[in-house]
Amino acid sequence: MSKALKPLMYSGFHAVEALLRHRPEAVLELFVQDSRADRDDPRLEALISEARGQGIAVQRARREVLEKHAGPQHQGIVARARPRRPGDENQLLEWLGRETAPFLLILEGVTDPHNLGACLRSADAAGVDAVIVPRRHAAGLTPVACRSAAGAAESLAYYEVGNLGNLLDQVRQRGVWVVGTALEDRSESLFTFSPPASLAVIMGAEGAGLKRLTRDKCDQLLEIPMAGEVQSLNVSVATGVVLFHVCRERTRAS
Repeated sequence: MSKALKPLMYSGFHAVEALLRHRPEAVLELFVQDSRADRDDPRLEALISEARGQGIAVQRARREVLEKHAGPQHQGIVARARPRRPGDENQLLEWLGRETAPFLLILEGVTDPHNLGACLRSADAAGVDAVIVPRRHAAGLTPVACRSAAGAAESLAYYEVGNLGNLLDQVRQRGVWVVGTALEDRSESLFTFSPPASLAVIMGAEGAGLKRLTRDKCDQLLEIPMAGEVQSLNVSVATGVVLFHVCRERTRAS
């Protein structure tokens, strides 16, 4: 039997809405800011009504209490909920066996939860089917990451794997073309890249980039053409650029 996960505090409208939509059974109680203005907020009242309809206890609390639980950017609503349990390698490979044209995002070494959340948000918007991260040296689905993801942390398929190199071998054996972003002699421009139907995009952390072993396991390396003096982008920005290029090309092809 898997170990029960300790409840965490999730804050903000998007994160709480996503919890109630995708995992209402995980929400233990809901705290809302006790003020006249918030009582007149239809969006907040709709969430309160939905939570009560799910049998979730709703408590009014002072702003200071919410800030103590979830920091200053709580937007007047905080949920105490069990964290999402990511899928594992076996579940991922089983899922891939059923997919005919998967679009995957793999994140290596992204340890900042804000960056992880922003990457998830872009992935959801660009039509990515699943996000894969290493089990170690990664940010994880923390409340901060979930708030930054604006709901995408609940809607996207999300897997954590122990050995990324082995996973890439198995992904390629299943006919998925693997591309990574790196500045090397063999790198090609993103703007001339025509993605195949089954694709995995690997993004590395800002600064360190992709590990050598990971680059060697890629079928193709891409670089984002830079017109100015800046030679690198934040990983979440770069992820958005790459994913939406792929999204556009896939839309044209279909």
